This record gives sequence, C-alpha cells and structure tokens, in this order.
Amino acid sequence: MIVESPAKAKKIAGYLGKGYVVESSIGHIRDLPADAAQVPAKYKSEPWGRLGVNVDHEFEPVYIVNTDKKQQVAKLKKLLSEADELYLATDEDREGEAIAWHLQEVLKPKVPVHRMVFHEITPEAIRAAARNTRELNLQLVDAQETRRILDRLYGYEVSPVLWKKVMPKLSAGRVQSVATRLVVERERERIAFVSAHYWDVGVDLATGRPEEPNRFTAKLVSVDGTRIAQGKDFTSRGELKGSVRKLDEQEARGLASRLEGRPFEVASVEQKPYTRKPYAPFRTTTMQQEASRKLGFSPKYAMQLAQKLYENGYITYMRTDSITLSETAVAAARAQAGALYGAQYVPDKPRIYASKVKNAQEAHEAIRPAGERFQTPGETGLTGDQFRLYELIWKRTIASQMKDAAGQSVSVRITGESTSGESAEFGASGRTITFHGFLKAYVEGADDPESRTDDQESRLPVLAEGDALEALRLLAEGHSTRPPARYTEASLIKELEEREIGRPSTYSSIISTILDRGYVFKKGTALVPAFLAFAVVQLLEQHFGNLVDYDFTAQMEESLDAIARGETERVPWLTSFYHGEHGLKELVSDIGGIDAKEVSSFPVKDDPGTMIRVGRYGPYLDRDGQRCNIPEELAPDELDKAKADELFAQPSGDRTLGRDPETGYEIVAKSGRYGPYVTEIIPEEVTTTASGRKKPGAPKPRTGSLFKSMSLDTVTLEQALQLLSLPRTVGELDGEQVTAQNGRFGPYLKKGTDSRSLASEEDIFTVTIEQAKELYAQPKQRGRRAAAPPLRELGNDPASGKPITVKEGRFGPYVTDGETNASLRKGDEVEAITIQRAAELLQERREKVAAAGPKPARKRTAKSKA
Repeated sequence: MIVESPAKAKKIAGYLGKGYVVESSIGHIRDLPADAAQVPAKYKSEPWGRLGVNVDHEFEPVYIVNTDKKQQVAKLKKLLSEADELYLATDEDREGEAIAWHLQEVLKPKVPVHRMVFHEITPEAIRAAARNTRELNLQLVDAQETRRILDRLYGYEVSPVLWKKVMPKLSAGRVQSVATRLVVERERERIAFVSAHYWDVGVDLATGRPEEPNRFTAKLVSVDGTRIAQGKDFTSRGELKGSVRKLDEQEARGLASRLEGRPFEVASVEQKPYTRKPYAPFRTTTMQQEASRKLGFSPKYAMQLAQKLYENGYITYMRTDSITLSETAVAAARAQAGALYGAQYVPDKPRIYASKVKNAQEAHEAIRPAGERFQTPGETGLTGDQFRLYELIWKRTIASQMKDAAGQSVSVRITGESTSGESAEFGASGRTITFHGFLKAYVEGADDPESRTDDQESRLPVLAEGDALEALRLLAEGHSTRPPARYTEASLIKELEEREIGRPSTYSSIISTILDRGYVFKKGTALVPAFLAFAVVQLLEQHFGNLVDYDFTAQMEESLDAIARGETERVPWLTSFYHGEHGLKELVSDIGGIDAKEVSSFPVKDDPGTMIRVGRYGPYLDRDGQRCNIPEELAPDELDKAKADELFAQPSGDRTLGRDPETGYEIVAKSGRYGPYVTEIIPEEVTTTASGRKKPGAPKPRTGSLFKSMSLDTVTLEQALQLLSLPRTVGELDGEQVTAQNGRFGPYLKKGTDSRSLASEEDIFTVTIEQAKELYAQPKQRGRRAAAPPLRELGNDPASGKPITVKEGRFGPYVTDGETNASLRKGDEVEAITIQRAAELLQERREKVAAAGPKPARKRTAKSKA
C-alpha cells in the first residue's frame, strides 16, 4: 500500500496488521522538468523543449522522476516486486488521484492494482476502504494534469516577459497574478480615497425608573424630517450622495446646545424576534479564515497543523469543498452536544448542510473530528497549536448540530424639540438573547474588529411609545470616513472563493507565493502590495488583460471542472487557450510594443510632476531628473506629495571626495540599498563608442563598502582610495600569494583556498606577512565565537518540538529551533513575530531544503599510505 507521507504510512500500518506493507511516496514522485537542465536530451532541441510540454502535439507533457525521489522510487519498485497486490491509497482529491496515476505509470505493476480512498484515518475507516476499492478516476487525473499543463504554459510564457520588461527573476501565475491584482486594486482604492469629515450628535438618556438597565445612548437620525449624513452617505471621493443633510462642527455643537435641558420622549418602539442559525461545519477555506481570526494562524500554518491532525487520526481530510457530514458524524455531534449542554440544545431533526461552493466535491466530508465518537479536546492528549486547532474544529462541528440562538431585537426612535423649534429624532437599537443555542459551543469571528459578534448583547430599557426620558448629556462628535480596509490573508481567501477564482485548497500556497516573491508584504495582519506588484499588474492589465481578468480566470476554473466531469475534452480546450485567436502564444510573441519604462511608472498622488518608478534595484522617485530611493517598508498609499517632498529633502548621502591622482576619475561616497560605499565615476567616453555602444573590454567602476568605523559624512578621499585598492597583497607564503580583504563574514586573509579571519577591518591595511605566517601556523578555528543571547524566545515548534528563538545573524534577524534556520522576511519584526509565523518560516525552509535534495558529497583525493 502506497500513501503520500511517512506519518500517514506509519499510522495506517498499525491498523492493517500483518500481510500489508505500507510505504510512502513522500509526495509527488514525478513532474514536469523544473529547469532546462532537467529536460531530457532528446527534447532539448525542440522549440517547445523549455516548456516541458509538446504544444505542437496534443500538449503531451514530458514527465521526469524528481531527482530527490529516485531512491524512493527504487525502494517502491523493490517492495512491489515482492507483493501480490498494490493499493494506491493517496488522498481522495484530484491531486491525490494524479499522484496515484503517476505511481502506476512509473512503477508499472504486474499485480492487481486497487484505488483505495478514505477521508479519515481510523481503524474502521481504513479497513472499510481496503474492502471497498475502485478503479482510478481518469477524468479527475485528466483535469489535474490539464491544470498542471495550463499553469506551466502560463508561468513559463508570461514570466520571461516580466524579466525583460520589469525585473529579472519575476514570476507570473494563473491564480497568483490575479490574487496580486486584487491586493493592488485595493491599494489603488486607498490611494484614490478622499476622506469626508462630518459631525453628528449623541445623547445619553435616562428612564427615571429604578429597574436596570435604566440608561442608554441614542444617535441623531434626522432634523425636521431630513436624515443626517453618516459615513455610508459619502462616496470614496468624499462626495455626499442622496438627499441627506451634512452637519459641520458649528451646526452640531449648536444643535446640541439648543437641545440641552429639553424634554425627550419615545416616539416608536419596534420589536422583532431574533434568530441565528448555526454555522456550517468547516471546509478548507472557512477553517483557514477562522484559524486566522481566532487563533492568529496564517492559512499555510493552519494547513500544516491540519495535515498533522489528519495524518495522526484526529480529524477528517482537510482539503475539501464540502460541508456535509456523514450520518455517523451527525449522530456523534448530536450525542456530544446533548451530553455537554443538555437535550434542550439539540434539535429534533439532524441538520443537513449543502455546499454553495461551485463544483464542490460532495463525495468528501466537511472537516470534523475523526471517528464514530468524537474525542473531546481534553481526551486527545494534544498540546499547543495542534490542540487549539482541534478544539476549533471540534467546537464548530458540535455547534453545527445544535439549536438556533433566539432572542429579541429592538429599534427605538426618540424625539426632542430644540429651543429654536427644530424637531430632532434620535435612534437606538438593542438585542437580547433569550436562548443561546449553538452559541454556547461556538461563536464565529469577524474580519472587522469593530463589528459585533453573534453572541454580543446590547440591552435597552423596557420602553413604550410616549415614555418621557431625561437627557443626561448631549455630545457633538466629529467623524471621518476611512478608506477600504486592506485584505488580510483570511479576507483575501474569502474574496477569491466568492469570485470562484482558483481551487480553495490552493489558496494558502498562493498567498505564501505572493509573499515570498516580494509582490506583497505584511503590516500586522494586513497585506500590502509592493511597488513591484504595481508594475507587474500594470503590465499584465495593459498587455495580457484576459489573463488577469477575474471573470475570465473564474471561467477557466469552470472549464477545468468540466474536464473533470467529462463534459469537455482536454486537448481542444488547451489548443484554444494556447494557439487560438488572441491565445497565449500570440500574446507573448508580440511584446515589442511594451514600453518597459511606462509600465513601471506611476504618478505620485497630487503630484503629477513626480513619478514612482520601479527599477531593477527597487523603487525610486524621479522628479525633473532628480532621484531618491523609496524606503522598502513604505506602503504605496502613504506616498503622497508631502512624503515625496520629505524624501527628496533628506540628504542623498552622495559626496564627492575628490579625484584619484592615478586615473583622474572622480571618487564619490554613496548610500546604497545594502549600505554606504565608495565608487569611481568613469567618463562615458572611456566606456562607450561614438555611436553609443559599449566598448569591448571597457573598465567597470571599482566599489568598496565602508568599514563599520566609517561614515558617509566623514570618510576621506585617502580612505576611499584604500577601500578601492582592495584586496591588498600582503606577501608570499609557501609559494602562494597572501591577500587581505573584506568579505560578507568580515575581514580575512586568503592563501589559495585557505583563509584566516582578522580581528578587525583596520587590520586589512596593517597586517604584515610575518603576522600572516603566525596566523596560518595556528590550527584553523572551525568553531564559531560564543553565541550571542537570543533576541526573543517564542516557545516550542509544533513540528520539531524544540524551542524556537529569534537571533541576530550576519544577514539580519532569523528564527531557529537549533536545527533549522530561517531569515525573517520583509514585514516581519523581531518584537512582533509570533510563534505561528516563526514555525511557518521554519517549515518553509525545511520544505525548500528537502525539495533541493541532498548536497552532493565532496570528492576527496585519496591519500597514499606511507
């Protein structure tokens, strides 16, 4: 039996007993070539060879066994040669079906093959799945392979356009680019947003009765029948819409003073029954959103934890679009709800949920606790974040089979007449919950921290029409409308799902990709687009509009699902997409009209004379030929004319130090993206011909980073010339030249391939050959200097179980569990990083190292024995 992961194999083997050998494929065993070096020799000369897909013959893919999986494949073949039957027990989704197909294609079994599927790892489920196998679903395989080929064509054809026109090493992706566009469009809305300022009046009222509550607050609704403007009455440009009255500060304060001491009475009371139905059980996206809102987990981290819970038999399969529960699961949830909260909290009939997600795979179940009887969180023995996620899933599942919450909502209107005869109407609303129902078990979180959750009450006094009220205080308050909130990971997932873009099971990896590629960074939980993302999205919108069109992308997903259902054939659809009129091949073949400077330029808000430009080394401002770098951490909506003026006013750091007496070239000190440095300005006539072409063998300007003891303000021409003279030849030792130089690990001596560290940067210019001889006579220090104490201790890593600390390294702060190190990314701060984010970075690093495979062993020269 073959499954994907070693943990899953170990768990299942314990349930099946003797007669079964359970082994892991360790994920995918083969894929399209990752780079040109992996393309088989017979295809390298083909015009489509770099794609790994024969676009000229039915889009046949070229699959290769991954380098790091060859050993495992050999192991599987050996085990299969000793077996009587083969069970392919990979995950039950489309990707799992494709992995099973690849295994069958590579292993070429000569024994009976069974496709075995299950959505929970319990003894009963595994034994039942082994008894009820099926054939491979080739329609699902076809759909998954089409998606893989489509993503390869998109990425490998569009990405080179970005390299040529924006910046090297960028990437484009079918869903990745659309997700980036969503984040950029939200930032554009924030940049264009004009805040409106308005005032209103609030009043604190008392009933004059002893029964509590006997006080409440109401807000001004209308004056003389004309509604008073609130935030919703303004457009994003700050303009008032509709026939409403906007109060300014003077009007609001004046009205408040004219209402002081005046009588108020209840004009109307409207009561309605309040009912709230339970939330459906979790599917992949809703679990990710709630884990983000309630637990602070990123989607990727939540999925890593869920994977472990699934593989160890605690929950059902975590990649699912379905919200249905099996009959046994419904019975288990109802029984547990009754036992924990009482029979009065369980409805007479089970609740049935139907998915609203288009093309949901209803053969799957919702994410729920595994087994015919659910373990309570305390019974699992889980700890840390795995416990917290299991508890969230358990509570949600139990709540889904409980009764509605019920109560009363009340809306009250209060009137008062000012000393000037104005009729002012105030409003207040309240909600009381008389029966909490499912809210006893679970309350859903909200993306807006200021919104009211379902279990929050706001009780009003018992009021009747005509009741007299006393105004305790009248307060005029000013407000400003706010720009639309940036996406968080949770809200971006929600947006992608609502637009039916991509597969929900891939959203967490999509968000990780746009963060890792530098298109987006995080400020707190908000996703902020980098200026680079603006350039990429602008190019794609102007020249590849369909590829980032939301409806077109959703329609592509529908077509892929139609292939899975057998309603559409793969080859004709791919032919239309790639070779058709305005197809991908035509689009990428004509890029001469793309102006690289234009697509990477944007005007500063309220300052059309200043342009934001994205260059090969990052974003900068350009104003009448004057340039200055834009700080990496600056959000695009914060860059207006005032900020641009501030950046230009800052010292550029460029200082002319004089001329090199030997060459006559001007020497300048500059502030660079990687720190201060000195360089020489080589005249254009030395490097270029009269026609403007670069001269063969033209010299490149020398550069040298300033020592830590130096500064831009004080560095001298003499010091600069010393820096530019490096490396310095110290002398000769053992027939080899010894040089002193500065490197990324600090100052050192070099003799052939042998190096020795120097105590300080200044030693580079003073160390003698005698001192060098002494250093080389000593054994090379393999160990490192005493480790500095950690900057922070975060807690134990849920993957390795070892303590995670934040440390300062040569290249900046990083997190480590003692075995794996991972640098903090743009937007990560030492003071704010959480255990979840740290664990996510470490896991990404482990996956990257695993994907790269083991490093080849160094070749050693055999020494002859004496």
